Amino acid sequence: MTILDGRKVSNDIKNEITAQVNKMIAKGEKVPHLAAVIVGNDGASLTYVNSKVKACERVGFKSTMIRMSNTTSEIELLEQIEELNQNPEIDGFIVQLPLPKQIDTQKVLMTVNPDKDVDGFHPMNFGKMALDMSTFIPATPFGILELLERYKVQTDGKHTVIIGRSHIVGRPMSILMGRKGFPGNSTVTLTHSHTKNITQITSQADIVISALGVPGFLKAEMIKDGAVIIDVGITRVPDETSEKGYYITGDVDFENVSKKASFITPVPGGVGPMTIAMLLKNTLLARERHLLK
Repeated sequence: MTILDGRKVSNDIKNEITAQVNKMIAKGEKVPHLAAVIVGNDGASLTYVNSKVKACERVGFKSTMIRMSNTTSEIELLEQIEELNQNPEIDGFIVQLPLPKQIDTQKVLMTVNPDKDVDGFHPMNFGKMALDMSTFIPATPFGILELLERYKVQTDGKHTVIIGRSHIVGRPMSILMGRKGFPGNSTVTLTHSHTKNITQITSQADIVISALGVPGFLKAEMIKDGAVIIDVGITRVPDETSEKGYYITGDVDFENVSKKASFITPVPGGVGPMTIAMLLKNTLLARERHLLK
């Protein structure tokens, strides 16, 4: 069994990006600039955005964090997005989800300039991805592809089962794993909360990608020997014995599933670090595209 070490691979990617940024500086070019908009005071979102800002510093990017109050109106947020769309200094930006109830998330995502949409959530970018055109791939699926590629996990002709159909992970993964090329060329089954006999399906899978958000959902008896397991789930479970008051776990019963798997991602330290690394990679791509225009 091989651990797909997201911490190590993300560190390698950050080193590669740093080298490219240093070349830009040597040529006197503007370095990539990523902005993040966060609305409200959600603890997990703040932690995540702060880690993105630190990652920018690590690779030599400029970063801007825009914090807006929980009572921000939809119009105020849309005006802020339009400012970022028009600002030539900003190469890419993200709007941290979830947003407060008074704001229509879809309307917000539609307002982001597709050329600066480094999260890859705009319908134009999603459509390009579905058509195998060059675009921004959502950071988490992009990170999973990178892990599979760098560990040379065979995907050609394999049966990939995806658990969860979110627009952020499940659905894009189903498209990407079925595309031509590597990683890809899989036969894909997309499962979700209405799927019947899910164990029957997962037990036939060569690769299982779980993005459900249910701790310990995938048990050892649900997979076959030698399966590749990608755990995208990340849940804070309350734990009074822990200093933080919680522990982080994934969708997979790691202790038992790891005994049967050929490759597996840990939680934490698997897909999570890759997401931030690929957000940086998308920002670098955005900067390169703007240079060509």
